[in-house]
Amino acid sequence: MNLKDHIGHVPDFPKPGILFYDISPLLAHPAAWKATVELLAGAVSSHKPDVLAGIESRGFLVAAPLALYMGLGFIMVRKRGKLPGPTQPYTYDLEYGSDTIEVQKGAIQPGQRVVLLDDLLATGGTLAAATELLRDVGADVRGAACIIELAFLKGRDRLSIPIDSAISYDS
Repeated sequence: MNLKDHIGHVPDFPKPGILFYDISPLLAHPAAWKATVELLAGAVSSHKPDVLAGIESRGFLVAAPLALYMGLGFIMVRKRGKLPGPTQPYTYDLEYGSDTIEVQKGAIQPGQRVVLLDDLLATGGTLAAATELLRDVGADVRGAACIIELAFLKGRDRLSIPIDSAISYDS
C-alpha cells in the first residue's frame, strides 16, 4: 500500500505559500491507518521504549494508538498551561519569537526509555525542544518517529536522536 495516496495536500494553509500535508484521509482509511501503525511500531520497537510521548496535538493521534498497540504507556507533551498539576516547562526559540512546552512532573521516571511521536517532521524545532524537555526530567530519549517527514527542510539535522518516518517528501 502506498501511504502517500492517503495524504491530503492543502495549498495556502495555514497561510499563503504553505502546502499543508493533511493526515486526515489516512486516519479515515482503516487499512492505511493500520498499516501506518504497524510500520511505526516496527521502527519504534527497536528502541525498546518503556513509554511513548506524543507532541501536541496531532502527535497524540499517533502516539496514543501506537502505545496501546505496543502495550506501552503514553504521555503528553503540551503547550504551556494545558496540563493539570505541577509541570516541567521548556522554552525554545521560533523563527519569530519563542514557545513553551510542558510535561507533567512525575509522568516519566528517571531513566525510563522514551520515544517521541509526532505527525510530521518539518524544521525539527519542536521535536528538538521536546527531546530536551524529556531529558530535563530524566528520560532516556531513545528516538523519534513520525508519519510524514518533509526531508527537504532538513529537520532531522537539528535532532540529537534517530528518527524514523513512514512517508518522506523530498521536495
